[in-house]
Amino acid sequence: MKRWGITIPLTGVPLTAHRELIERLPDLGYTDAWSAETAGTDAFSPLLLASQWAPQLRLGTAIVPVYTRGPGLLAMSAATLAEVAPDRFVLGIGTSSPVIVNQWNAAEFTEPYGRTRDTLRFLRSALAGEKVTERYPTFAVDRFKLERVPPKPPKIMLAALRPGMLKLAAREADGAITNWLAPTDVPKVRAEVGPGVELVARIFVCPTEDADAARALGRMLISSYLTVPVYAAFHEWLGRGELLAPMHERWAAGDRKGANAAIPDEVVDDLIVHGSLDACRERVRAYTENGLDTPVIALLPTGGDPAAQVEGLAPR
Repeated sequence: MKRWGITIPLTGVPLTAHRELIERLPDLGYTDAWSAETAGTDAFSPLLLASQWAPQLRLGTAIVPVYTRGPGLLAMSAATLAEVAPDRFVLGIGTSSPVIVNQWNAAEFTEPYGRTRDTLRFLRSALAGEKVTERYPTFAVDRFKLERVPPKPPKIMLAALRPGMLKLAAREADGAITNWLAPTDVPKVRAEVGPGVELVARIFVCPTEDADAARALGRMLISSYLTVPVYAAFHEWLGRGELLAPMHERWAAGDRKGANAAIPDEVVDDLIVHGSLDACRERVRAYTENGLDTPVIALLPTGGDPAAQVEGLAPR
């Protein structure tokens, strides 16, 4: 089955105003709706609404941080979605970033690989209904058991950028979730997870033919994300280290405006899909042609009608 996803909620649209659009998504050709969790909505609430408005959609979190909820609360949240959307919910978990974890949620960002691995192993047991007493390398759980075990445990995918986490996702999870990559980067990521492992990617789409406006927005996003150490390392691995070095130098010096200006057009055009609706749709399709299983469009604000843009970006 070919998949085509959208990120919900849409920027600037109240949650309750999403109903009509979400009800139409399956008829438009969308198979998936995925949420995110930074400083807007939580990851689960939009999916809970979508589960009732469009029972045909597969729903996923991309992603829930492994640090910001305790292991038991994370299991309860996942079990709730798995109960209301049986066999249609995918729990995507990952490390998130030091800013979100430490500065915004007062949690320690330590041993990200180990914490993700241990959380995955705990969730496998907990969501199967087992009573868990375990001293994992990064945390311990004593006699936790879900009171409401979902009819079927949800699939669990890992946010992964570089080989270590990508291989963990392939070995122990049900797939990998990545982002901030170009269509031409997909084969390198795919090579790490191998064939037959679902690969999901959030793709930033700015449907406007005003290239200058799209690139200006893209530069702000790129400098905000790709200066985070894990993303900097990711793009070093992908081969963009030299192109992004001037941005990193200016960012480290506190020159945010200079950092944005130092990002080459080719990097923006690689990582931000922009142009007409038809051009954007074909660019997203290029990701799937290069080995991506599930593209998840993240619609960037252009001043246009987001519902009309979602309709225009639907697969043909």
